[in-house]
Formats: sequence, C-alpha cells, structure tokens
Amino acid sequence: MNRLLLSFLFLTFSYFASAQVVGTITDAKGEPLPFVNILVENTYKGTTSNDDGYYELNVSEPKTYTIVYTYLGYKTVKKKVAIDKFPYTINVSLEEESVSLGEVVIDSEENPANAIIRQAITKRKENLEKIQSFKADFYSRGLIRIKDAPEKILGQEVGDLGGGLDSTRSGIIYLSETISKIQFLRPDKLKEKITASKVSGNDNGFSFNSALDVDFNFYNNTVEFGNEIISPIANNAFGYYRYKLEGVFYDERGNLINKINVIPKRENDPVFSGTIYIVEDQWTIYALELNITGVQARIPVVDIITLKQSFSYSEAIDIWAVISQSIDFKYKFLGIKGDGRYTAVYSNYEFNTGLSRQDFGRELVAFENEANKKDSLFWNTIRPVPLTVEERKDYIKKDSIQIVRESKPYLDSIDRANNKFKIRNILGYTYQNSHKDFRLGYDIAGASHFNTVQGYTAKANVFFNKNYDEFKRYFRANANLEYGFSDKRLRATGSLSYKFNNTNRRFLTLSGGVSTQQFNPSNPITPLINSVSSLFFEDNHIKLYDRSFLQLDYSEELFNGFRLFGGISYERRKALFNTTDQVFFNQDDDMYISNNPLDETAYGIAPFETHNIIKTNVSAQINFGQEYLSYPDSKFNIGNDDYPTLVLSYEKGFGATNGDYNFDQIKARLYQSFNIADKGRFRYNIRAGKFFNADDIAFMDYQHFNGNQTHVSTDGNYTNVFNNLPYYAASTNDSYIEAHAEHDFNGFILGKVPLLNKLNFNLVVGAHLLATPDFKPYQEYTIGIDNIGWGKWRFLRVDYIRSYQSGFQSDAILFGLKFF
Repeated sequence: MNRLLLSFLFLTFSYFASAQVVGTITDAKGEPLPFVNILVENTYKGTTSNDDGYYELNVSEPKTYTIVYTYLGYKTVKKKVAIDKFPYTINVSLEEESVSLGEVVIDSEENPANAIIRQAITKRKENLEKIQSFKADFYSRGLIRIKDAPEKILGQEVGDLGGGLDSTRSGIIYLSETISKIQFLRPDKLKEKITASKVSGNDNGFSFNSALDVDFNFYNNTVEFGNEIISPIANNAFGYYRYKLEGVFYDERGNLINKINVIPKRENDPVFSGTIYIVEDQWTIYALELNITGVQARIPVVDIITLKQSFSYSEAIDIWAVISQSIDFKYKFLGIKGDGRYTAVYSNYEFNTGLSRQDFGRELVAFENEANKKDSLFWNTIRPVPLTVEERKDYIKKDSIQIVRESKPYLDSIDRANNKFKIRNILGYTYQNSHKDFRLGYDIAGASHFNTVQGYTAKANVFFNKNYDEFKRYFRANANLEYGFSDKRLRATGSLSYKFNNTNRRFLTLSGGVSTQQFNPSNPITPLINSVSSLFFEDNHIKLYDRSFLQLDYSEELFNGFRLFGGISYERRKALFNTTDQVFFNQDDDMYISNNPLDETAYGIAPFETHNIIKTNVSAQINFGQEYLSYPDSKFNIGNDDYPTLVLSYEKGFGATNGDYNFDQIKARLYQSFNIADKGRFRYNIRAGKFFNADDIAFMDYQHFNGNQTHVSTDGNYTNVFNNLPYYAASTNDSYIEAHAEHDFNGFILGKVPLLNKLNFNLVVGAHLLATPDFKPYQEYTIGIDNIGWGKWRFLRVDYIRSYQSGFQSDAILFGLKFF
C-alpha cells in the first residue's frame, strides 16, 4: 500500500515537474470540458484537454505566446502570455457560443443547408487535393472499459482481466499509448514510425494503436469504418442524407461557420448522423461530431460510435488540417458491455514536402529500438493529452500488479489452485506451469457424430503445449483417438509441430497415424451435418476411406508476400464399407447408399484397390501488394484489397504399389475480395489445373469440387462451393476450371426499399462455373438474402439456386447458418 501511494505521488509530481504550460478548462458553471483544442496561434503545435478538463502544452522556449482555446459550441478564447519560467499555469473558462439564424437569408425555394452542402460537395475534390503529402507527429491513446463483467463466459472463468476489475467487476481492461512520426502521400500511402509505446500492465508490451486505423478523411466519397460509410459531403450524399441548418457563428479569425445537422434518410444505410461544421466561402470542414450505429457500420457488437474531428487553419499555406480526433464507442454482446475511447492528436505538420512513392514501401508500421522501454518521465514530458485520474491509477495499479503476477511464487500459487483435479475434470483436464509456460492435458470430445461406416464415434485428445518468447515460438504435441462403435475400430493420429519465429512464421510439422478421410480432402461435409442428414433423412452423403500415413509439412514466408508450402507423405489407403443402417426415421421408399463415391449402389465393392503411395506437394502463395506491420521480432501481414492472391501448386504421387496410381498435377488458384465504394463487397475465386500420367489413378487423388446435397451450409460465403451439385459428380483426373463470383450488396439495394429497409437484410447474388473434358460446362446462379435475424443475432442466409448444364437442370433453396 505504501509503495502504491509513493508511486502515485511520484507520478503526480512528475506530471507537474515536466509540464510546460498547464491548466484546467471549465465552462461557466465550473464543469471540466474534455477534448478542448489548445494551440499556439498560427502553428499546428498543440494539445487536447483530457476528461478532467486538464491540459499540458509542451513549449520549451520562454517567450511571448498567443495560445488559442477552441471547443465546439463554445466561444474561442485567445491568451497572450509572456512566459519567463516553466511550468506556467493558465486556467481558462469558456462561454457557450450563441448559434444564430439571424444573419441567414432564408430562401423559401431551397433549404439553406442544402445550398451549403452543395457548395461543399463542389469544392470537395479541390479541398481533398490541397494536401498532396505531409509529415506530422502523431499521438494516440486507446482505452476500453468493461461494466459488470460476468464471472464466466460460455463456461470459462473470466477472472479479473489482468487486475482491471474492481469489486463491481467493472474497470479499465485496456489502456495503451503511442508516439510516432507519420508520412502521407495521396491518395492512400501512409506509414508510421512508432518512437514510444506503452501498455498498462505490460512493461514489455507494444501497442496496437495505429494511425492507419483512424485515417478518416471525409473529403473522400466514402469513409472505411467497418463498412464503407457515405461521407456527408460525398458526390451522392443527397441520396442518403437530409440537412438542416442549426445556425451560424464566427470563429476567432472572423470566418462564418455553418452548423449543419446531418440526418440519415434511412436508418440502416451505411451513413452517419450528427453535426458537420462548414466554413462559409471556403466550403471546407471546420469540425464534425458524427454518430454511427453498429448496424450501420456492420459491427454487430457495437451499439454506437461517436467520431469527433477538429481542424486548424494556416493562413500561410491556406490549409485546414485535422489536429485532434476522438472515437467514443459503447458495446454489448453475450452479456458483456462497456465503453471506450480512442484519442488521436496530430501536430507539427509539414505539408507538400515533395514525398514520392519511392519514399513508401510495403511496411506500414515500424517501431524504434527500445520504443517500449520509455520511463514515466519521458511520457510526462512528451504526452500531449494528460492522463485522467482514472488512467493514472490504472497505470500505477497494473504496473504494480504485473511485478507480483509475473513472480514465480505467485504463478506457482495460482497453478496449485488451478491444477487440483475435480470431479468435473473427468471429461477434460489441463495441468499448467505458468512460470515455464507449458500446458498438458486431455480432453474427451463432448459431441458424438454418426456415419454409416463407423456408426457413432467417440473422440479423445491428449496434448502438450510449450510457448517460448511470449508465444513468438512454440511447440505443440497432440494425440487424437477415435473409436467407431459400429465398425469396432480404434484409430489414432498424432502430430508434433514447431513454430520457429514470428517474422517469417516458419513451421515444421510431423504427423502420422490412422484415420478415416473423406475422398475430397477439402472435407465438404461437416460431421454434424452428415449426422443429422443420415439419422433423420437417411441421406449418408459422407464418403470415407481408411488412411494410414506418415507426413512431414513445412512452410515459411521467403520474402514479403511470397509464402512457400511443402510436404511429403507415405500413405496406405484402404476401402471402407457401411457397417450400420441405423436411422431415427426409417422411410420405406429410401435407404442408405453405398460408401462407394463412384456408384451409390455398389455395396461391398471397393472404389479402388488397397495400395501404398508416396505423395509430395509444393505450393507458392503470392499475395500481391501485401503490406505489413513490423513489431520487434514479429511481422503482421495485412491483406491488400487492391490486389489478388495467386497460388501455384505442383503435386506428385509416386512409388505406388499399383503403378497406375502414380500421377502428376499442376494447378493454380486466383482469388480476391474488395469493396466497390458503397455498393457492397465483391469476391471471386478461380481454380484451374491439369493432370499428367493419371489415366487410372485412385479416386481420392482426383480433383474434387465442393458440392452440397443437404440444402444447408455453414460457410460464410459461397465462392468455394457448388451448392446444387452432387459431391463427386464432376470429379476429374484430367484438366479442369472452376470459377465463382459473389457480390454482397450490403444493404445498398434492400436498404432503399420501403419497409424492407427496416429489416436490415442484405441482397447477395452469385454465379458459378465448372468445366472438364468429360463434364459439360455446368453453371449455377444464385440470389439470396443475408443478415437475417433479430437485433445483434444475424445468423441466417437464404438463397435460391438455379443450375444449368446444356439447359436448365434443377433449382434448390439453401439455408446458410452462421453460428456453427
């Protein structure tokens, strides 16, 4: 307790000792004002007040300054001060701004707000292009709170979340800050060098706060905010918004500022609501306060997000630039609720400095050495937005807790309690050593599945996991047991896997054993769906064979965007047959088909002869345009929607005990997913390949195409499946091509239909093509409704499918379930 008190006093003293100009900003009633912008006049050097109204402005040279205090809805205050020593205290009281319509000429022919917005839209592109490039200092702070946290979630203990919860199980669960240098080049190049990073309760942590995540430019037609959201001054904004002029006022430079209420025409469209402030004659954004719901942003766990941006003007270069931004949010999901804020401050801008594309690579974020080792004195000197009392207490508390909770005696005491065997551990038990960071145990799978080859199955898993370097490297050992009650066969598999690092993510895995395997290695039928289909409808679609194997797999990223996969296996394959005809509802006109995928009536006839074979494969995955974040000893790849991913593969089977089963195959895959402005998201997936020396190969080595005969899907999208094609109808050992395309309008069409737009459904259309030399070109066309459900629970998609092959073939209804 004494150490906590001393730490708090030291931190508080160091705040005032290191600060330059400090003070508190209140309203006329003495209430603190958060998020007030404080700037040195005619510069972009400034800060922002915290939730307690307290601020610190770091200026180093004693001289005369004019300091400007601006806050939306309040009159701007200028203080000219001659500073001869530091720290220097300036407390400020702001008066509410009177917003008036008295000077606005009302034209009965047109809403005055519409005329202002039209001018802003006309000047949108010109204002966007004023800033071709810039350099700036960037500060960010992320905070997430939880309220009334449950003791358990889905049966798992929640704990105290790293010491963040108080006696009411509420508190800060995440607090982090960064200081960085950023560079920007139009239209979309942004890179960041983080010079300091701090995470509460983790003195070795690196913040995931980034300037990339808060780069919201409302001069673009859309703003990427979970979904592509229409800007209130987009070219097509009048199709989405109504506007109302609330009034006008003058800023400190005499500019007339129009305060305009932004009102969505349809509540579930990807739009904002709130207020935007437009500078008269210049038609630039002065500030904005906009809200967006989780429904509008397509972020189900979020209730509402509030975004505020404040701009500052430089007469010398005639540019209004963002100087501060805050994002407040509230969330609620699965009984968990809370709120948070992300604060960003931009300062020391340098505009249009001649940056070129050669100054930008694929690395978006990098850290300076020792960026996470800065002490409190450093942070108190450089932090532009002071910590609140709540945040200071959180840092002190969690930093103290970390010391205790990382100690071996504490970890051992926790392990002793958790490692005690209890009756409920009969079905699963884990022993852990937190100090050495390993876990071992077993788990008896709760769900039993059914198929006509094995009958009901029971599974068990034994595991050992060891982490190194905070999970950057790890070792995994697993053994899996499966028993079939009808074929009375116990099968076992095991694997040993090692991850070498967290940069190129090199993996090596050795696995082996005996298992049942679907002929299509993509496993198009889940065990649960097959169990229901078999027992309730007497449709045993899954087809299995017995695979005994020893396999070695390797993968690593050789260079950015190029990942290599390789593997070799020795396999023994043996045919399996039905051993049970059990059903829940026996239909007289129906019966189980055979386990032979070549002939559903071939009961007891093997589709291939038992054989051994060696298989090897090499694949290269090329993520064109891949960007990445560089963390110390880690690399995190970021997909780039502007470019596709290409996969090139070669597979060979050799040394087979039946020489006819040897083969070669080359194949390629090209896929991509991207937004089309506010029109939704488009996806495509194309595969093509060719077999050589493969006239009589075993059926499991054919190229199979994912079909679906159950009218139920658990896939998120359908760019990898033909939902009205039998599972093995088009399998080939020759050349082939398949192509899938799907577009989710994401509310763009249905959101404009009266009444339907209240339901928040999404229209989805798709087209699918398959062709081989022995299978006439096959097409499927789909139209569906996604996002069906209520509230946050949107778990259903329904599609109508029509398939064609030399004319119309059949149609079907497909139900897509998203919670499996």
